[in-house]
Amino acid sequence: MLYFEDFVPGSVNEYGSLPVSQDDILAFAGRFDAQDFHIDPDKAKASFVGTLIGSGWHSCALLMRLAAEAFFLDSTSMGSPGVEEVKWLRPVKPGDTLRLRWTVAETKESRSRPEMGLVKFRFELLNQRGEPVVEQNNWVMFGRRGSGFEAARGDWLAHSASYEPPQLTTSVEAPTKPTASPRYFDELAIGDSYELGSLVFTPQEIVAFARSFDPQPFHMDEEAARKSSFGSLCASGWHTAAGWMAAMVSHRRRQEAMLAPSAAPRLGPSPGFKNLRWLKPVYAGDRITYHSAVADKRPSSSRPDWGLFFHHNTGVNQKGETVLSFEGCVFLERKR
Repeated sequence: MLYFEDFVPGSVNEYGSLPVSQDDILAFAGRFDAQDFHIDPDKAKASFVGTLIGSGWHSCALLMRLAAEAFFLDSTSMGSPGVEEVKWLRPVKPGDTLRLRWTVAETKESRSRPEMGLVKFRFELLNQRGEPVVEQNNWVMFGRRGSGFEAARGDWLAHSASYEPPQLTTSVEAPTKPTASPRYFDELAIGDSYELGSLVFTPQEIVAFARSFDPQPFHMDEEAARKSSFGSLCASGWHTAAGWMAAMVSHRRRQEAMLAPSAAPRLGPSPGFKNLRWLKPVYAGDRITYHSAVADKRPSSSRPDWGLFFHHNTGVNQKGETVLSFEGCVFLERKR
């Protein structure tokens, strides 16, 4: 059992050999990120990237799965407050095999909660050629040795499924306000904001997602969750974030339906995001409503037909509490 004191700054470790098939990519994207270059091999050839690639959120979920197998499930992990930055450096393609490399960058004791400490990690997801495809920097909370904190024990990995995404059935509910027509990069106005839709997190789906990607006890078992710092079964932060992506795609589909297919601007991939904060747990039964606002934009120097737009995103529960926020960016087609 690893405690806060067992993580030494500067230490580097590697773990895993996780193959990713085309079916894996299609299954995750079909649920959370159903853009053409993630779900349709033929349409992907005409896209920004020119081939089928995995969703960046899928890559983050696979990184979490490998981290859970490598050491989280044998530790006093108390979850993470968020992620400072994720860079999607290279696409994950069908047939890739992934492994995890993690570096302990920094540790610090908690001033407000003496029973725990925080560890800052630099995670890298590497492909079979040793190339980083994802880089992630974030803090994780761990119980301290001698504090009386004990992790909920149990062979959670043995009870988890393969990492393939489960069949989830809850769909995104559209907002009551009419959806605006999609805009090209040149037409975007800083400050424009949108309600993307809402999603109910059922106990079954919380457990199903966790079983595949984040099998920590407070996401997998109600009794274990009650004994944890969360107090009740709660969704993986990556489940909450993937829900935002599902709402965004649903919003785009409603926008595109208002125009002829050839008239809708194309959305490209994202290079990553910053300042992701899991501000409050998402408990079973919570309804999360997702929003996005245009924060900034700039033309692409390398792709003159495209621009990068930056967006501020939130998820708000039924009590009006913000549970998720992050700053994203994505390529968007310029007006011809």
